[in-house]
Amino acid sequence: MWHVCLALSVFFAGAARAAGPAYSADSIVNGANFAAGPLAPNSIASLFGTDLAWWEESLTSENTAAGSLPTTLADVRLYVANYVAPLFYVGPRQINFLIPGNLRTGPVTVRVARQGVTGPEVTITLVDAVPNFFRAGDGYVVAQHTDYSLITPAHPARAGEVIVVYATGLGMTHPNPAPGEIPRYPGLMAHLDTLRVTVGGVIIPAGQILYAGLTPGWAGLYQINLQLPDKMPPNPELAASVGEQEGAHGLRLATSSP
Repeated sequence: MWHVCLALSVFFAGAARAAGPAYSADSIVNGANFAAGPLAPNSIASLFGTDLAWWEESLTSENTAAGSLPTTLADVRLYVANYVAPLFYVGPRQINFLIPGNLRTGPVTVRVARQGVTGPEVTITLVDAVPNFFRAGDGYVVAQHTDYSLITPAHPARAGEVIVVYATGLGMTHPNPAPGEIPRYPGLMAHLDTLRVTVGGVIIPAGQILYAGLTPGWAGLYQINLQLPDKMPPNPELAASVGEQEGAHGLRLATSSP
């Protein structure tokens, strides 16, 4: 009888350990286009795994009423450098979260705690800024005309037009929001002098980048307002870098034929 009880206790202890949140450092990516690489403070990030939560929960008017993102969803918390991270969405296989904006660059740890059961502690790298454009389902960047209508193949951008492109990872801003704060104000990116945007491989002159910084009303979301070149190929690649940190390549801007 004791042997049976001992065997069952070992079995259930092993099952409980196996049911903990499972993920790796490689499964943590930027939330704009799911590209791997370093992340920046105040970036939207996604963590993929299994047994992360038992149900889904996302943002509502109630859990953001205080003007900031919640730090617990679906009875799950996520820690970055032992700071509890603001959350956008929690589900059994995915967590969308905000890298706290007050962290220093370098290696930091990440771990998920589900109802007191903690997953592995993994290490990711933070840099000052690494711009990544949001990807639409068809491989185009998420961008708008100045009337706030979406730029799509059916409603393309035109040469010389001023457009708004949405990104994450532009780093610190002036002013800089508190961790998890939903800013209601604009804030110019701190590293604007090293921002480079290319359209079809052609660098946009600094004078044609009209604004790069926070998007009011959204945590972790940035926008770049720019004037397109007078000449460009149809559906050119749109890419960006800050200093030596380049964002993901391969995303296109929907444009009309020249």
